[in-house]
Amino acid sequence: MAERLAFAGALAREAGATALEFSRDLGALDVRSKGVQDMVTEADDTVERLVRDAVINRYPDDAFLGEESCDSFRPDASLGTWVVDPIDGTQPFLCGLRTWCVSIAWFHDGRVRLGVIYDPTHDELFSALLDGGATLNDQPMSTASVTRLDEGLVGMGHSNRVSTDDTLAPMRRLLDANGMFHRCGSGALSLAHVAAGRLIGYYEPHMNAWDAIAGDLIVREAGGRTNEPVRQATHLLTGAPMIAAAPGVWIALNEVIDG
Repeated sequence: MAERLAFAGALAREAGATALEFSRDLGALDVRSKGVQDMVTEADDTVERLVRDAVINRYPDDAFLGEESCDSFRPDASLGTWVVDPIDGTQPFLCGLRTWCVSIAWFHDGRVRLGVIYDPTHDELFSALLDGGATLNDQPMSTASVTRLDEGLVGMGHSNRVSTDDTLAPMRRLLDANGMFHRCGSGALSLAHVAAGRLIGYYEPHMNAWDAIAGDLIVREAGGRTNEPVRQATHLLTGAPMIAAAPGVWIALNEVIDG
C-alpha cells in the first residue's frame, strides 16, 4: 500500500503540473457545459487521460472511475478501483482562482485505502493511507483543536442535484450558532483544509465519490471525523451528503446540519 500511495502522489503532482500549464492560457481552452454551473474543459479531459493511462499501465487489473468518464464505469466489488477527479473546482480554475486541485483515491473491499489531493497552485500534497496517518508535503498534519463552531470557519458546498434549501437551511443555522461559512468552489480541497486544521468542518448536501473520498480518508487519518459516505462499490456512482469535522465540533456541526 505504501508503494501505491507513493505512485498516487507522484501521479497527482504530474497531473497537477499539466493542469497548471493549461491554466496559464485560459482563453485558449475548449470549454463545454455539462449543466448549470458544471463545466468541463480540454484540461479536465487531458489530465484524466494522463492519470488513467498511468494507472492502466501500472495496475492493469484495477478498475478506473474518473469524473469525465464515469458513464462507462460498472462497479465491481472484487476489483480495487482508482477514483479520480482530474480538476476539482473547474469553475474556479476557469475564473483564474487558486482553489482547485487533483484528487486521486484507491477504493477496495468497502474502504478507501489511500487518498491524495494535490493543490498545484500552492504546491501542497495532502495524502493519507488507511490506518497510516495523514501528511501535508510529507509532514504529519492534524485537524483543528476546537470545541465550538465560533472558533473557526466551516466550509460549505452546494450541488444542483439538491434543493437550495438543503444548503441554505444548515447555513442559516450555522450563522445563528455564531459560526461562519466558507466556500472555495472545490469540495476536495476544502476537505484537505479540514484535515490540515485550516477549516474546522465541511458540509455538502450531495457530493460525488470522485470529489469526496480522497478527502474523506485524509480527514479521518488526520484525526477528524466524517460520515464516510462510500462504504461499498455501488456507492461510487450514487453520491451522498459529505460531512467532516474536527472531533471537538463533530456533534455541533451535525446538529446544525440536521436542524
